[in-house]
Amino acid sequence: MFLSSYRRLSGVLTALLLCLVFCAPLDAQSRRERKKAAQDQKTEQSAMQEARQEIARQAEREVKVSGYPMFFRVDEKGDTVYMDTLDPVWIFPKGKKVAKGDWRRYYRLVNQFNKVYPYALAGRKMMAQVDSTLQADASKRSERNRYINDVEKELFRLFEADIRGMTIREGLVLMRLVDRECGMNAFEIIKTYENGFAANFWQLVAKLFSQDLKTRYDPVNNEEDARIEELCKIWDSGQWDGFYYSIFYEYPKKTVIKSERLKSEVRK
Repeated sequence: MFLSSYRRLSGVLTALLLCLVFCAPLDAQSRRERKKAAQDQKTEQSAMQEARQEIARQAEREVKVSGYPMFFRVDEKGDTVYMDTLDPVWIFPKGKKVAKGDWRRYYRLVNQFNKVYPYALAGRKMMAQVDSTLQADASKRSERNRYINDVEKELFRLFEADIRGMTIREGLVLMRLVDRECGMNAFEIIKTYENGFAANFWQLVAKLFSQDLKTRYDPVNNEEDARIEELCKIWDSGQWDGFYYSIFYEYPKKTVIKSERLKSEVRK
């Protein structure tokens, strides 16, 4: 019995030794293959990373191209001639040396004019409409007063927010432009459509701020009015965008007028 057990144990040990002898090289070979595969994968990843970095470096070195395609034509000799349209540039005549502060004031005036002139143009159309309506339909003073009150309320609804957002200088430029377009200064407008008492009251308020509602637009004798007149002529000629661009290197922001015609009517 002891001999039988010994033989079985010997057989097991023999089988174990055979497994170690034959499987150890296979396991070592498998480990070497796995190690080589891991190294190959690591090398591939490193190469891909280096390639991506090289692409990024090349992109940084490349010059970014901007702009737009140009028109061209091929002449009779087969040469390609490129064509483009350039924005107009204003060239001012050389005169006496101007202080930096004067240029800054002029640039501010250009900005202020660009913002408020559309309101003056709309005001001219509305005033013509009001005058025409009063002459045609308002035969009684009560009708006239009700119509003027309705117009005031409508104007407040249309322009109150815009006017409140203006600076004092923009408001003063607008007053000069309203005088130019409508032919009446602020005092005369208030007196005509309201009454003398209201005109004198607002004139007193203006005096507190060193302003005068009775001052007329005079581009001949007033230097600032002369500059405003020059801007008006540029605007009316249709060259305002090019002029503005030549100063600020950007096109002007457009003032949007909600309505240039009043809806108010005379109530009988």
